[in-house]
Amino acid sequence: MKTQTPKETPHIKPNGAEIAETILLPGDPLRAKFIAETYLEDVVQFNEVRGMLGYTGTYKGKRLSVMGTGMGTPSMSLYSWELIHVFGVKNLIRIGSAGAIQDHLQLNDIVLAMGSSTDSNYMHQFNVPGHYSITASFDLLEKAKKIADEKGQKVHVGNVLSSDIFYNVDPTALERWSKMGILCAEMESAGLYLNAAYAGVNALCILTVSDHIFRHEFLSAEERQTSFTNMMEIALELA
Repeated sequence: MKTQTPKETPHIKPNGAEIAETILLPGDPLRAKFIAETYLEDVVQFNEVRGMLGYTGTYKGKRLSVMGTGMGTPSMSLYSWELIHVFGVKNLIRIGSAGAIQDHLQLNDIVLAMGSSTDSNYMHQFNVPGHYSITASFDLLEKAKKIADEKGQKVHVGNVLSSDIFYNVDPTALERWSKMGILCAEMESAGLYLNAAYAGVNALCILTVSDHIFRHEFLSAEERQTSFTNMMEIALELA
């Protein structure tokens, strides 16, 4: 009789610990640790490879996992692909920070990324014969908006920029995205949404405005790590 090989990848080694079908994905692994320690019960750590901390526990009686993904489309795409195809995750919810590029957005505002425009070449591999519209899963988006409304949390719903470029040598690039109605810029949603769409699972990106790029306003690293509780609580209720 063959012994079943435990599920693991070069980047995620749970050592038999469970990974839930719904997972929250902050970029910062320390934010994953904060969420696990603050909100989850019966917590078990399932990953520490490369410092990308991952935990599974319960929230209001429901199984839920949380794990850091690092920064950028390549890192998010690697981890989300493994979570979907190796560990069977069905609902992937990115909770991250973003830089606002519209005047009506303020620090700590929450954005639900209905669409994800991108300058990344990640889409190229899927070889679709046209221009694919990268969008969130409507089921998660609708539920998140309803949860926010019930909590009295004002959220912005719209298109965001998922960019491969943090330091752009073209100072006018974000101005042109802003003219097209893009709410804010981040670096992971496109890879997550594309992987989820290809696999037929659900994904949503919930963002908190950590800085306003044009007004040169920003939150500190410590505030970004621990003060995004409104965003976190919306995401937790999606479990």
